[in-house]
Amino acid sequence: MEKLYFCRVINLFIAMNNTIINPFITTGYAGNEYFCDRKKETEDLIRLLTNGNNIALISPRRYGKTNLIKHIFAQPQMADNYYTFLIDIYSSKSEADMIHRIGYSILETLKPKGRKTWEKLLSFLTSVQAGITFDITGTPSWTMSVGDINTPNTTLDEIFSFLEHADKPCIVAIDEFQQITHYNDNGRIEALLRTYIQHCNNTRFIFAGSQRHLMSQMFISPARPFYQSVALYNLPLIPKETYNDFATQLFLKRHKQIETEVIDNLYDTFDGITYYLQRTMNELFSLTNENSVCNTSMIQQAIDNIVLAAAPIYDDMMYQLPEKQSMVLYAIAKEEKAQKITSGKFIRKYGLLSPSSVKAAVPALIDKGLITSENGIYQIYDKFFQLWLKKK
Repeated sequence: MEKLYFCRVINLFIAMNNTIINPFITTGYAGNEYFCDRKKETEDLIRLLTNGNNIALISPRRYGKTNLIKHIFAQPQMADNYYTFLIDIYSSKSEADMIHRIGYSILETLKPKGRKTWEKLLSFLTSVQAGITFDITGTPSWTMSVGDINTPNTTLDEIFSFLEHADKPCIVAIDEFQQITHYNDNGRIEALLRTYIQHCNNTRFIFAGSQRHLMSQMFISPARPFYQSVALYNLPLIPKETYNDFATQLFLKRHKQIETEVIDNLYDTFDGITYYLQRTMNELFSLTNENSVCNTSMIQQAIDNIVLAAAPIYDDMMYQLPEKQSMVLYAIAKEEKAQKITSGKFIRKYGLLSPSSVKAAVPALIDKGLITSENGIYQIYDKFFQLWLKKK
């Protein structure tokens, strides 16, 4: 009887996993089956790392850099032979904040590796021992705050010492690496990191960044510490045909179908940017019944559902913007890919106040992460936000 009940539970669990879980993953990394392509990029980056190179991985946000790194780290060649660490410093504000995130990430990554491994790390981190606590099983946790790191240089030195003395080679990926250029330290941490990294024999680094101009300045300018210290790698968009095949197969595996025109339409709408494709496909998949076909008539409902859910946040963002900035934001949204935004033609078209008001608004909007600027083209950063603005 118990065996029969157990079998039923297992069968129910399998059935639920086959019918409920949405295969279009929008957060995190769920394995090879749910990861689209990037075969060449994966091979290229593994080859570079295993041949002793540090890498600057550059692309706009939401192209899938972070999940590509996770995908690389999950490959047997890397997982079996290296300690791999992924540290996100996007919202860090200072050197101490960055070091806090590095220490926390390394400890959390090593905890499942066994007591011997994390004990070796703790033997190096003598400057922050007071900020590491242990539960009743003896498992450590990083419980300190940024303010508890009293000697950042010492702690950083201890971290690098551990990496160099680890019993496996290490790969450290620092996500949104350009954030260090915003620290109020006159470039000190940039020079300090370069000093440590150039002496590393047991550790290789991936510096992932989304602000192309800042990353380029850091690694291409002869005046900067990281000049000619990495292999530069620009991450392209996933080709439309590749994503089309990927999405079609995920529908078919769950006994659903999708028209090719749906995927082509979304790819063009969102300029092929992975996150927006995945998020909208996730919604479309949820709207498509089993043994049914997802068609173009469903696209607008899916997008409306996503935008409507985010509308209160967008309303609040606009409420907090000064009027001149909101006027420029609306204009850029309606233009989609705006150029020559201080020209008389652009100002008249959208009823803006003056060239000087536009010039004053743009840096503030870029700093707030609301618009991007590349090669003289201005766009709304969040594609769903842009669609919401265009309806206003």
